[in-house]
Amino acid sequence: MQPVVLSVAPCIANRFKHFIMKKIIFLVFFVFSCLASTYAQDDKTQMERERQDIQQELADLQKSYSQIKGKKNVTLGQLNVLKRKIEVQERYLNNINKEIRFLNDDIYRSTLEIIKMKKQLDTLKAQYSRSVVYAYKNRSTYDFLNFIFSAANFNDALKRIAYLKSYRSYREQQVNSILETQQQIEKRKQLQISQMGEKKLAIQNQAKQVEVLQSQRKEKDATVNELKSKEKELKGQITSKQKKDRDLKNAILAIVRREAKKAADEAKAKAEKTNTNTTANTNATVTNANSNTKTETPVTKPKSYLDFNAEDVKLNVSFESNKGKLPWPVDNGVVTIHFGPYEVEGTKIKGVNPGITIATPSAGMAVKSVFNGEVAGVYNMGDGMAVTIRHGKYFTTYSNLAGVNISKGSPVTTGQPIGTVGQSDDGNGGQIDFILMIESKNVNPEPWLRRR
Repeated sequence: MQPVVLSVAPCIANRFKHFIMKKIIFLVFFVFSCLASTYAQDDKTQMERERQDIQQELADLQKSYSQIKGKKNVTLGQLNVLKRKIEVQERYLNNINKEIRFLNDDIYRSTLEIIKMKKQLDTLKAQYSRSVVYAYKNRSTYDFLNFIFSAANFNDALKRIAYLKSYRSYREQQVNSILETQQQIEKRKQLQISQMGEKKLAIQNQAKQVEVLQSQRKEKDATVNELKSKEKELKGQITSKQKKDRDLKNAILAIVRREAKKAADEAKAKAEKTNTNTTANTNATVTNANSNTKTETPVTKPKSYLDFNAEDVKLNVSFESNKGKLPWPVDNGVVTIHFGPYEVEGTKIKGVNPGITIATPSAGMAVKSVFNGEVAGVYNMGDGMAVTIRHGKYFTTYSNLAGVNISKGSPVTTGQPIGTVGQSDDGNGGQIDFILMIESKNVNPEPWLRRR
């Protein structure tokens, strides 16, 4: 019987080795699956955060549009808000489409993992079945005792006992692996069912948002047609605005030049004082032979006199670090004309805006400074007041104000009321023009303002 019993060892060893290799492969696959799921989850979290931001922006736009739409006449502001709503709605649809693609990928990955785990389960069951059959055929206690007592020495006998224990442990591991794999398959199936449910809801939301987008486009087309019928009146408003913009820019440039000259004079006075002190100190220490020689400290001309004083440098750094975080000059308003060249859709009317034009539901609302600074100018533009505030080398201007409650030279802080909104050009609600300049250069103020 001894040769028969000894044949158990290599068979068990081969099966045990095969089992371990399968287990390692399964673990490697599991680790890669977990990593892929982690990256997918990060992308999904970012996508959901983006969707929440879009939904909030849509809600704000709808609120503003409802206020503008309540006016008696269709306005350019109404058209621009509609166009903005359409842009954001398209972003919302793209976000939903991205979500559906993610869910499709997740469902596909789940299907592949279920197939692989089922194959793994079939392999485990087959291995366990063979080990059960083999154990049944060699179930005699005498065979195992003979296997132990046929050892050449005591140490060999102990090794054989340990080997038989390993075989029993291997059988238990097979059972545990089968149960564990079955549980993982069931969990993956439940996850897949949940993903299919999410996909169904996303598709329903997609169809709903497509209808909303189509409705917005129809409303925009109707608004364009109505504005087109008032093209002559609208052209007069834009022409008047262009003239006011030119006058306003000239007034701002005059203020910038004055502030630059003031800063230059201060810098030169400071340099002359430094030279005088240096010359006096030098004359006190030179020898009699060189008593007529004067030493002057060279003065390096700054890149900008508006970035010369320590206070200006601090303001400039602070202003720049707050790009994208500055508050809006009004609490409730929407941009009706953006910065730079623009064209009224459906017409041949064109213009160039030096800043942004913001419409408010009504005139008389508070206008606030967007940053700390000093009032560089308060002036009358004929049909409204304007205020220019200096923030180092940055200048912000608030035009078409009905009233002003500050004076030139007074300091202002972020969010401090400086005046009230004036009437819009078309007589529907309020309107202000907000301009940002870096010295004499106009820049788009929108990227500097925080997103609502």
